[in-house]
Amino acid sequence: MSFSINQLEEARRALDAPLYADVAGDIAVSFEFFPPKTEKMEATLWDSVATLSPLGPRFVSVTYGAGGSTRERTHATVARIARETDIPAAAHLTCVEATREEIDQVAQEYWAAGVRHIVALRGDPPVAGARYQAHPGGYENAAALVAGLKRLHPFEISVSAYPECHPDSANAAADLDNLKRKLDAGASRAITQFFHQPDTFFRYRDQVAAAGIDAEIVPGIMPVTNFAAVKRMSAMCGTAVPDWMERLFAGLEDHAEARQLVAATLAAELCRKLYAGGVKTFHFYTLNRAELSFAICHMLGVRAKAAAQAEAA
Repeated sequence: MSFSINQLEEARRALDAPLYADVAGDIAVSFEFFPPKTEKMEATLWDSVATLSPLGPRFVSVTYGAGGSTRERTHATVARIARETDIPAAAHLTCVEATREEIDQVAQEYWAAGVRHIVALRGDPPVAGARYQAHPGGYENAAALVAGLKRLHPFEISVSAYPECHPDSANAAADLDNLKRKLDAGASRAITQFFHQPDTFFRYRDQVAAAGIDAEIVPGIMPVTNFAAVKRMSAMCGTAVPDWMERLFAGLEDHAEARQLVAATLAAELCRKLYAGGVKTFHFYTLNRAELSFAICHMLGVRAKAAAQAEAA
């Protein structure tokens, strides 16, 4: 990986500065939520939206369950964000177990609800561990879904990217070819799967550039609050878990608040190193919990927009 002079200066300043106190805050953030299943979870979600919205995110996205299992809840959540907040709302949409007509209908409903941004994904099989099979009458993959959405309306579209290669891709070159097809079909940017070390992203960024792809690649950040759960998720999506992370979380199983503090520290350190390497956009997988993402953004210099404007005045 090659650093520019500015990046070397930023790295030097990061070492000299009092930890996070003087980070410029010149970054753009976005947040991901999942549709709530219960009234209690719904209250938690809306508390999280209220906490994070003053940070002025570029958008917030809401996930879509396997096989459209959360279709109505996803739509209701996205539509309410679009209706009741000033935050641009993005809806996840997948190809799994639905015809093109059914998917197009969902997209039309989003457009009618004022949603202009779709996160277009192939999606995972509804049965964990099963091999993905395209629906006979559906979109065969994410690139086809992007093209189909663009035929309907001028949606802004984000797609996924895999720094450590999608488990279903034959190799890294094939994975990059698939990313290029999705972007060529009309997607604006790619958001990565979560990863645990900054060099993972930097190597991928270099590979993307070498493949002739110049679209925005946004790192997806997953604060690790439950090591066992993240280890399972990492195994499913081919994400390497460093040995030091297991050692760090050992003995914290019965100390939830301590895990939160460790999680915030780790994620903030990852973001700080990415920032030192020139990264200025971040997408946080919040798991519907605001405080971790809010704390990390605060350490990166992001402040509530109203407060920042008042200080400037």
